[in-house]
Amino acid sequence: MATVAEILYETLSLNGVMRIYGLPGDSLNGFTDSIGKHRDMEWIHVRHEEAASFAAGAEAHLTNRLAVCAGSCGPGNLHFINGLFDCHRSRVPVLAIASQIPSTELGTTYFQETSPEQIFKNCSHYCGVISEPDQMPRIVAIAMHTAIAKRGVAVIVLPGNIAIQDCSAPAVALGFLTNESKLVPPDADLAKAANLINKAQRITILAGAGCEGSHAELLKVAEQLQAPIVHAFRGKEFVEYDNPFDVGMTGLLGFTSGYRAMMHCDLLLALGTDFPYPQFYPEKAKKIQVDVRGEQIGRRSVIDVGLIGTVKETINALLPLLGPPKDSAHLKDCIENYKTTRKDLDELAIGKTGSSPLHPEYVARIIDEMAADNAVFTVDVGTPCVWAARYLHFNGKRRLIGSFSHGSMANALPQALGAQAAFPHRQVISLSGDGGLTMLMGELLTAVQNKLPVKIIVFHNDALAFVEVEMIAAGILPFGTNLKNPDFSKVAQACGLFGVRVTQAEELKPALEQAFAHNGPALVDVFVHRQELSMPPTITPSQVLGFGLYLTKCVLNGRGDAIIDMAKTNLLNRLLGE
Repeated sequence: MATVAEILYETLSLNGVMRIYGLPGDSLNGFTDSIGKHRDMEWIHVRHEEAASFAAGAEAHLTNRLAVCAGSCGPGNLHFINGLFDCHRSRVPVLAIASQIPSTELGTTYFQETSPEQIFKNCSHYCGVISEPDQMPRIVAIAMHTAIAKRGVAVIVLPGNIAIQDCSAPAVALGFLTNESKLVPPDADLAKAANLINKAQRITILAGAGCEGSHAELLKVAEQLQAPIVHAFRGKEFVEYDNPFDVGMTGLLGFTSGYRAMMHCDLLLALGTDFPYPQFYPEKAKKIQVDVRGEQIGRRSVIDVGLIGTVKETINALLPLLGPPKDSAHLKDCIENYKTTRKDLDELAIGKTGSSPLHPEYVARIIDEMAADNAVFTVDVGTPCVWAARYLHFNGKRRLIGSFSHGSMANALPQALGAQAAFPHRQVISLSGDGGLTMLMGELLTAVQNKLPVKIIVFHNDALAFVEVEMIAAGILPFGTNLKNPDFSKVAQACGLFGVRVTQAEELKPALEQAFAHNGPALVDVFVHRQELSMPPTITPSQVLGFGLYLTKCVLNGRGDAIIDMAKTNLLNRLLGE
C-alpha cells in the first residue's frame, strides 16, 4: 500500500504539477523521498523558503496554472509567509505544503512547534490540516480547487508522521485545472453605465491587470469613446502595446500625462484594476468600475456604477448600448501631452561616454533595447520599479512580474528563478536593487545549482534609494539607508555565475551583450546615481516643504555635499522646476 506522501505526489502529478520549489527537512522527508524515487517531477532546491514561494508565484503568474512550494515544519514553513502574501495579493494560484511536527506531539510545545493553520490564515483562501492518512487526497483536492478557483494561496498542513503512514484512498483527479470563467454584469447595471457614458464628454479609461486577454476589446471601446487609456503598473504588459490610446501611467511611479488624463476627465472608466492610491483619482468626475471581484469595487474612490464582470465580456455587452463616437478633443489633448512627457523622459535616458556613475534611466533604456522580444522581466520593489515603469516597453509577448501589490523587497531574483524554471529556453531578466539582491543573495546559488540561466542586472547605488527619497520628501535627513556592498560581479563569479562590473556608460552595452549571450546565469553589477529619481506626476505642498526642510538641514549639518549630489541628478532639477 502506498504512503500518504506517495499518494500526495501522485495527486500533484496527476493534475499537471511539473515542479516543486522548496527546502527539505526532517518533517518533509517522507514527501521529498517520494519525489526522489519518481524523478518525473522537478525539485527546485532553493536556499530560503521565501524564495520558494516567490518562485512558485512567478510560475503561476506566467502559466495561469497551479504552482507548488514545500517546506519543513516550524521555521521552515514560516519562511514562506512573505512570498505567500505576495502570491495571494497578486492573485496567482499557489499550493503550499507546510509540513508539521508529529501529530502526537501537537500541543506540547514540542521542538519547532507552530500553528500554521492560524499563521497562514491572512495569506491564504484555505488552510487544511491533515490529521488522518485517508483524509489527505480529499484535503489536497479542496486546497487545489480553492487556489485555482479563487486565484490565490491554499495551504495543506501535513505532520511528518502522517506523511509516512499507509493511505488506502487513491489520488484524486481535479475536475478543473484553470479558472477561465467569464462573467457578464446584469442588463440593468449595464444600462446605468451606458447612460452615464453617453452623457459624458471627456472620458478616460484606467486599465489594469484584469484587462489580460481583452486587448482588442479595450481598443474598440477606447475608439468608440475617443478615450485616452491610462494603465496601472500591473496592467502594463497587457495594455501598453500596439495601443494608440495609451498615455502612460499615473500614481507614484507614473508621470504627468497619465495623471493629467485622469484629472481632466468628466467620467473615469476603470477596467480590471484595483489601483490603490485614492489621491490620484479625480474627485469631481463620475466613475464606473468593472471588476470580476465585486468586493474590490469602490474601495479606493466613490463609484457611481459598479459592474461585476470580466473585462472582455463586459465591454462586449456594453458596446451596443453606447451612442455615436465621442468628440476627439480630449483624446488629442491627452495624446499631445503624452508625447511631450515621453520626450522629456527619453531625454533623461541618454548615456554619455565617460559618465560615471550611470543614470539608471539610461541603464533601463538599454536593457529594454537589447532584451529579447519575448523576455520576462522581474522587478525589485523600489527604484527598479520606477525605471521599469517608465522605460521598459511591452509588445504582447514580453512579460512583467513584481511585488506590485504586496510591495516586498527581494522579490525579483526568486521570481526570475520561477519564471526560468517554467520556461527554460526563454530570456529572463531580473532588475534587482542592491538592497533587494542582498536580502536573498543566497539564491544566486539556486540559479547555479539548478542550471537556471537568469540574467541579473543590479542597480548598484549603495543605498535603499527609494526609502531615502521618501525621507528627503518628508524633510528628514536620511538615516539607516546606507549599504556597505561588495563587488557583486566578484560575488557572482565566486558562486559560479558569469559576473561583470559596469562603472561607465560605454561599458554597459558590451557587458549586457556578454551576459545575455552567456549560456548560464549571469550578473551585471551597474553603478548608478544614488539620488536619481524622477518625481511623481504631482508634488504636494507638504513634499515641497519637506524638500525645503531637508536642504536647510543639510546646510545646518554641514552636508553641502548632499545638495551638490542632488544638483547633479534629476531629483533637485525636477523639484525646482515645480
